[in-house]
Amino acid sequence: MTRALDILELFLDGDGTLSAPDIVRRLQLPRTTVHELVTTLAARKYIVPMPGQPGRYRLGVRPYQLGARYSEQLDLAAEGQQVARTVAETCDETVHVAILEDTDVIYIAKVDSTHAVRMVSAAGRRLPAHCTSVGKMLLASLPEPELAARIPDGAELVAMTPNSITDPGVLREALAEIRERGLAVENRESNPDVSCVAAPVRDRTGQVVAALSISVPMIRWSEERRAELEQLAAKGAAELSEHLGHRGLV
Repeated sequence: MTRALDILELFLDGDGTLSAPDIVRRLQLPRTTVHELVTTLAARKYIVPMPGQPGRYRLGVRPYQLGARYSEQLDLAAEGQQVARTVAETCDETVHVAILEDTDVIYIAKVDSTHAVRMVSAAGRRLPAHCTSVGKMLLASLPEPELAARIPDGAELVAMTPNSITDPGVLREALAEIRERGLAVENRESNPDVSCVAAPVRDRTGQVVAALSISVPMIRWSEERRAELEQLAAKGAAELSEHLGHRGLV
């Protein structure tokens, strides 16, 4: 069973096609063993012969069917809560997972810090996207035409604190930087006493479907702490992305 799975996982690399000699070489298995396993996998439609390329195989329909069933059973909020808990246990700060709806973010998962001084929020809360790290991360992930449609040049952006961005042009500059870095930072823009970092969460197609953030009261915030939390947020977001079927680096 383990060897059959090892063979299937080889198809995730390269151009997605393999021959029996390729498998023998890469897994260091006996040729007779590989022949038997390849024959069984082909009979069960896990792999199929490549048209016009005798002896080469690609993945068949069966792995796709299993992946589709897995996707059907995924619950972003539940998966997000699980990963958020792991991240919060590591840094002991408040962790959120949020999605974008129009120009707002909705928090779908949250795990609190155990500190007496911590961010007060709740799953299900809605905030203007441009005022939050998760929201800016999600806005930065939109195609330009969609971003322009949601936030046109003349849009009036509400201010939640004196640090909130209210100019669409300034927001676009900030989003361009976020897009380049792959991380977002909120500097007391939704709460005068809290700063946050956020990273993108991707589904199996590579599309950004959510963002994961870590929120820190200013009494525990520093540039050194920010750098640490950016790495942790990126790792947590990558882990959640992997749960959703995305193949990326954690």
